[in-house]
Amino acid sequence: MKRFALAVICCALATSALAKTKSCEELKAEIEAKIQANNVSSYTLEIVTNDEVHDQNMVVGSCENGTKKIIYQKNDR
Repeated sequence: MKRFALAVICCALATSALAKTKSCEELKAEIEAKIQANNVSSYTLEIVTNDEVHDQNMVVGSCENGTKKIIYQKNDR
């Protein structure tokens, strides 16, 4: 009985974690705040579809159930 209760609780937690996906704009804003906290002054964050990603090293986030990515590029002065 204890195992069954534990399994139900774990499933409920996993389901609630999956249900709380963030929008791309919300995730982009959080990433932007972290970048600005590190005093990076010149950068570009862009939301693109998976097909538009040319360099996986530029990806800093994934949103809309993995269909879009947020890419980061530091702009040189």
